[in-house]
Amino acid sequence: MNFFKKKKKEKKLNIIDTIVNIFFISQEEYDKKYPKKKVEVSKKSVTKFEFVFVGILLLLFGIVIGCLVTLCTDSVLGSKVDNNVIEFLKVYNDIKENYYEDVDGKELIDAGISGMFNSLDDENSYFMDEDTTQSFNTTIDGKYVGIGISIQYQDSITKVVSIFDNSPASEAGIKVDDVIVKVNGKDVTSSTSEEIISMIGKKLGSKVDITMRRGEEEIDFSLTLSEIEIPSVYSEIIEKNDKKVARLYLDNFASNTYSQFKKELNSLEEKGFDSLIIDVRSNTGGHLSQVYKILDLFFKKDTVLFKIQSKKKITDYKAKTDTYTSYPVVILVNGGSASASEVLASCFKDNYSNATILGTTTYGKGTVQESTNLSSGTSYKFTTEKWLTSKGKWLHKKGLKPDVVVEYDSESEEDNQLNEAVNILTK
Repeated sequence: MNFFKKKKKEKKLNIIDTIVNIFFISQEEYDKKYPKKKVEVSKKSVTKFEFVFVGILLLLFGIVIGCLVTLCTDSVLGSKVDNNVIEFLKVYNDIKENYYEDVDGKELIDAGISGMFNSLDDENSYFMDEDTTQSFNTTIDGKYVGIGISIQYQDSITKVVSIFDNSPASEAGIKVDDVIVKVNGKDVTSSTSEEIISMIGKKLGSKVDITMRRGEEEIDFSLTLSEIEIPSVYSEIIEKNDKKVARLYLDNFASNTYSQFKKELNSLEEKGFDSLIIDVRSNTGGHLSQVYKILDLFFKKDTVLFKIQSKKKITDYKAKTDTYTSYPVVILVNGGSASASEVLASCFKDNYSNATILGTTTYGKGTVQESTNLSSGTSYKFTTEKWLTSKGKWLHKKGLKPDVVVEYDSESEEDNQLNEAVNILTK
């Protein structure tokens, strides 16, 4: 996942679609879209005055339409249309009209947009089709419309592997390991997870009937789809040597991660703890605003948390509130910790007097992307800025080296990196 800011331009892009439809379709397509209507013409003679009056009206109408087209074009493409854009539209129209086989215009546009991002030679800038866009938005928004279950297709059956709290599924009594047999009365025992998800649907408030097999028994459930919040923060308290170590694990930085983080932190503080582990291992990043708000909980007002560098300037992002902490903190990182995770870890490394960064060198992604949804259901994102540490360092393709290097032991039944963090905080 990428560290980015989200932006929408649907209205302007719809204007572009309109201009393309009006000025870049063949006469045959135009006649189909706008069929001529038969009109009975009166045989009444037209006076010279009426003829001149109608001519003036037509002239004024032409001027108004010309101004509107100019305004629409200017609002979308700037004060002057780039000649390269005109060339692109000419090629598009030529292929649509003259290629020897039928061509899907949407596929042409998608391919053209994708090609533009490929030419940037930036792995973090690319075009996303409708399915990828939907999946990306679900992850980064931290919510989706559904019944609140995760399912997995394995050994020719699709079973429930997890259930979200306070979801239609949990309230109805669906359990982990239940096998999905029918959806709306249709047998789905040979269907894939993707096919079943599609059959359940994604429309808020719609109803779905699901039959589950639990052991030898088949149970029918009638559910109403609702908005499901995806958990991205998990917490626990580890006790050792008469000390309590709180651990907060962040799966990503979705748009609701800060609120979940704050809620879990408050709950841990009510229980009481001596020190804290913030675990961002394999957290590939997310929203800029979320890591900013989380860091603001730990540092004194006006502390520079990180910097953003655009083409024109460098902006310091400082702590805004008077709340801060001083208890010992360990930040767990690894090679999968990227972008926003690196912002968080580097800020603690630079500014927190009682912090230890533990694990392995982070990924090294020092850029910021903007995401834009298109009216077709597709989207794109591309790099617009760099982020720098509070001390002005750019970690791109270098990563952040931890204070204590501990390689993960995959052969061990225990989490040796987590154990070492607890040892540091409790010895």
